[in-house]
Amino acid sequence: MKYIIASLALAAGLTPVAQAATSFTKAWTFNHTTAANGQTSEIVSYDSATNSLWVAGLVGIDVLNASTGALIDHIDTSVWGSTNSVAVHNGLAAVAIENSLDRSQPGVIKLFDTTTRQLSADTNSITVGSLPDMVTFSKDGSRLLVANEGTPNLIGSNPGAYASHDPAGSVSIINMDTRTVAATAGFTGVSVTGSNVRGQSLIGVDFEPEYIAVNSAGTKAFVTLQEANAVGVLDLQTNSFTKVIGLGVKDFAQPGNYIDPSDRDSLSQLRSVNVKGLYQPDGIAVYGANGQTYMVMANEGDTREDEADKARVSAVTALKNSSPAELQRLNISVPDSSAGNLVTFGARSFSIRDENGNIVFDSGSQLDDEAIKRGIYDDARSDDKGVEPEGVSLIEIGGRTYAFIGLERTTKGAVAVYDVTDPAHATFIDMLVTDGDLAPEGLTAFFANGQAYVAIANETSGTTTAYAISTAVPEPETYALVLAGLGVVAAARRRQQRQA
Repeated sequence: MKYIIASLALAAGLTPVAQAATSFTKAWTFNHTTAANGQTSEIVSYDSATNSLWVAGLVGIDVLNASTGALIDHIDTSVWGSTNSVAVHNGLAAVAIENSLDRSQPGVIKLFDTTTRQLSADTNSITVGSLPDMVTFSKDGSRLLVANEGTPNLIGSNPGAYASHDPAGSVSIINMDTRTVAATAGFTGVSVTGSNVRGQSLIGVDFEPEYIAVNSAGTKAFVTLQEANAVGVLDLQTNSFTKVIGLGVKDFAQPGNYIDPSDRDSLSQLRSVNVKGLYQPDGIAVYGANGQTYMVMANEGDTREDEADKARVSAVTALKNSSPAELQRLNISVPDSSAGNLVTFGARSFSIRDENGNIVFDSGSQLDDEAIKRGIYDDARSDDKGVEPEGVSLIEIGGRTYAFIGLERTTKGAVAVYDVTDPAHATFIDMLVTDGDLAPEGLTAFFANGQAYVAIANETSGTTTAYAISTAVPEPETYALVLAGLGVVAAARRRQQRQA
């Protein structure tokens, strides 16, 4: 009702009624590190069948009561390897685990019954590609998609010390009726569009799937290729990639895009600098609006794992001599930069793009700016990707769509909230700041017993926190104002009709 009244208020020429003013109340926090079993908190998924949250973290899964945060069970998965991700659908949990001996070899998906918290009675182990880093179900649960990142092994800790074998990145598409791999989608021969696709000649920066989002119809999946600054479009009817879209660069010299480029200037001041940023999204989610599908991307940025493609401006002679002093500390992508054209990692924002990769909205410098206002901006990260937006989750409440963007590099756990109902005019709602939390990695927004929540898995602090979400109804006097205005409009229209 309040949304209808807001629309009528616009028609009446009045100041619009605030739509779905959203508030957040911390429900609980669970500390996974107290068990001293090596568990962390990285990816969280909600199971409606048992009202539980399944939290993946290195050595296994912690199952929490979604309403109270109480620990229900710990599932040790370390015997199979390192746990990277979990997804739950209709009482079945899929856990992505990399190879315990050699991550460049095939990994495995383990399937658990969420009621018994034991391996599923049916087929419960499915071999997939190298380094399964993320897993997600299609909306109807008929398919399970696995992002096989395929990162090569490091040898020692020296820059450039990758093993010569660089496994191909791919997406495993699992038919859940048969619990078999229906197809493994790779990138050989796939067309590349867009711009600033990077690193295909650099080992460890080829097309390495990071995160997957499936459209509501289950016909397409969109796959972030973070290091390559691209997104892959996967046709789930042919089980093949149709194209890879380069995501371009962001100009930090433009108003609204300003950054702080130095970690040594003793102040957090956003300003125009002659630098561009590779978007390089990590988390991605999709939703429908105006009959179209849109991608919401957290533009974290990323280097090669050994950082051999990264250097400070001051460390590259040709760039040092041609760059102003305030940029000397900035970390840049060496292969992509040249004198007068510095390119850094990440866009320090989140973006909304259409299916073809065109930007319809970008948060500009707002995430850094809001962190500064709240005193949680980490100036030590100014030289290297700022607040680092990483995870994203969406939820629809009362006909409006909200996006939650996790910020990995703030001095306290922080999640930005936006109303993205109108993709081209997304609006900032709030920033959830949680004492004791640090480095949100994965997020999930969900409904439990009629209440909306967002759960946040914090990697560095090893905590999971849940917030209850509520929407405010306009005050009675607001309705009275609107109705009075509508009366004026109606009277004016009647006069116009008589005059006509």
